[in-house]
Parts: sequence; C-alpha cells; structure tokens
Amino acid sequence: MTAEEPIRLNKHLALELGVSRREADDLIAASKVIVNGIPAILGARIVASDEIMVGAKLLGDTKVEKQYVAFHKPVGYVCSRRAQGDNPTIYSVLPAEFYALKPVGRLDKDSSGIILLTNDGDFAHQMTHPKFYKTKVYEVELDHPLAPLHQQMISDYGLQLEDGMSKFLITKHSPVDAAHEEETALDSSKQSAARAPQSARSEAVSGKQEPNISGQEYYEITMQEGRNRQIRRTFASLGYTVTRLHRTQFGNYSLGDIKSGEYETVDIR
Repeated sequence: MTAEEPIRLNKHLALELGVSRREADDLIAASKVIVNGIPAILGARIVASDEIMVGAKLLGDTKVEKQYVAFHKPVGYVCSRRAQGDNPTIYSVLPAEFYALKPVGRLDKDSSGIILLTNDGDFAHQMTHPKFYKTKVYEVELDHPLAPLHQQMISDYGLQLEDGMSKFLITKHSPVDAAHEEETALDSSKQSAARAPQSARSEAVSGKQEPNISGQEYYEITMQEGRNRQIRRTFASLGYTVTRLHRTQFGNYSLGDIKSGEYETVDIR
C-alpha cells in the first residue's frame, strides 16, 4: 500500500492480522479498530500514513509473518479447532507451530487429501471466494458403477440441489493397484509416527488411513465450486454413496507425493 493507493480497511486488517475479511469487519463493527484516533466504520478506506490501532495495540505491533502449509489430511479428522465427539482434529496431527493457522476451506471427516492452512486472510479469501474460480480435483469411489447417463447429466447439465445447481466434470479412471495403495499407507504411517513427538500424533495416523479402493474403478472430479458436501450430495441424489473422496488439487496447489498425515510449507503463486 502507498499513500497514493488507498485500500479497504478490512482487506488491510486481513493481511496484517491473518484473519478473514469477515472477521476484520467484526472487529470494525465492535469498535475495536481506531484509525487516526477515531473509531473506524465498515467500508472505510485507508492510506499508508494512517495510524491504525486494534484494541490497545498499534497495528504494526501485531504484524506476523505469513505462513502457507499444504497438508495431506487423513480420513477421520475434522478441520476445526475442537474435536467433534470422538473425532480428532487435524491439529492433533500438525506440529504446534501451525496451531495458529486456519484451514482454507474444509474437507469433511470422511474425506482425505490436500488442504491448505494459513494466517493470511487475504490469501484464504482469494482461494475460497466463488468469484476467483479456483479449480479443485478429487478422486471419488462410488458404491456401484456410475451409469453413463448419470455421468452425462452431472457433467453436461448439472443437478438441482436444495442450495442450487451442482455441475462438475467427471472422468472415468482405470483401476488402481491395491498393493501400491497399501504400501503407501503403511509407509505414511511409519513416517508420521517417526515425526510426531506427541502420543496424540502417533495415535492420529495409526488405523485411520484412507480406505484403499481395492482395484476398483474410480472417477476424477474437476470443479470450481465447493459447497458443503456438494459431491456427496450430488451423487446421493441419484442413488449413489461416495465411499472414498480424496482431493488431489486445490487451485495451483497439488498434493503430489505428500503422504497421509504429512505436510509441506509452500510458496504462494
């Protein structure tokens, strides 16, 4: 930001504090943000010379280094701060240094694959807001083969769900080598156990690997939406049950060879 280029205050707060723009607006609405000695208002714009206080601290004192992490979420974990019933959170697998990071979007408990975590609210907004059209790719296994007509219906026309139209590209894939899947899962378990010093992390990846698909056919889903359990609900409306849902790509970021329960820091692109 320069003196000649004013920006929205909530965007600046998101960048500096590592929160979402909605959370920044909540701070403004609660009169916790002071600009040049005056309580800020929603929709305000600022320039570089403005003095911004958040609570009792000058904003410059609250600036933190931005972090970006790609994590291979295992099945059985929830993307939240608190455990839900008997289901542990992804933070029981991640090292303590990442506890302050927030998930960018969500994967439900029964799904696995890449999830991004960051303290950069603006980055999270750009990755999740529908207007940015971030491509997501999933591997999906169904309880029985997908009828060609149903594949065409979803890919070409979409299906009407209670929260709107659901449309995504479906590509049929060849069977996967089950032995390779089992070997990968075993290797992942060993590496995760070796890395994690806490007993919670060792327990986290033992016995909770993604179910392998046992040589059956699976499908690749490519979409730019991401509503709550959209893929599962779309197939359920046609009488199918998703037995495996695994995300391999989110925007420019791919899972690559990151093993289940492991992570890599990434550079934003």
